[in-house]
Amino acid sequence: MLSGYFTYQVLTITGNFWVALIVAPVVTAFLGIILERFFIRRVHEFGHVGELILTVGIALIILDAVKVFWGTESLPVKVPPILDGLVYLWGIDYPIYRLFVIGIAVLVLGIMIVLLYKSRLGKIVRAAVTDADMVNALGVNIPVVFMFVFGFGTWLAGVAAVAIAPILTVYPGLADQVGMDAFIVVVTGGFGSLLGAFIVSIIFGLMNSYGVQFISQLAPVLMYAFMAVVLMIRPNGLFGERE
Repeated sequence: MLSGYFTYQVLTITGNFWVALIVAPVVTAFLGIILERFFIRRVHEFGHVGELILTVGIALIILDAVKVFWGTESLPVKVPPILDGLVYLWGIDYPIYRLFVIGIAVLVLGIMIVLLYKSRLGKIVRAAVTDADMVNALGVNIPVVFMFVFGFGTWLAGVAAVAIAPILTVYPGLADQVGMDAFIVVVTGGFGSLLGAFIVSIIFGLMNSYGVQFISQLAPVLMYAFMAVVLMIRPNGLFGERE
């Protein structure tokens, strides 16, 4: 949501979507790093409950702040002219911008795979999540690693916001709408599983599209029903590992 408003502001100043695609996620990541360094790190000793209470409180503060600065009305973000229009694919006219969003998603997935599974940094991150004390004993600065991960996560959220802003517009409830969908995808796919998140997001996308087409009244609850069935069978998600 915050990156979406940054996108709108950069577009208002520069009129250039590509500048917004670079600037908004970077500013969001910078704020995420500050948040982790000076706030979240101080409540680690209280566990996930402490982190949850703190982040929910900060989210409410951010929500009120954007209402003060930008108001409560939806703010439109225009599709860049080069991506506006339709392209004929397999018998249908498909929006070019939607293909661009799909391309960004594939690119981000590729970056995540290389970073987490093909780089030394990724090995350190995965090891730190599993056994932070052991990795710290080997001379790795765990707080810096976690700060980087949090910053990278907020950068990813920022990129997603820039991509989705021309489709959904920018408004205070954007975080709730997209955040809930992302949460369902992660829980159903399994925490820590890129493959699970990818496959479940494809499944949910198809369910939503066909649900709206054939059973429009039940379409909004299909994701929740699917998640409930999966968690009853596999409490850790489709690809989650048992702890």
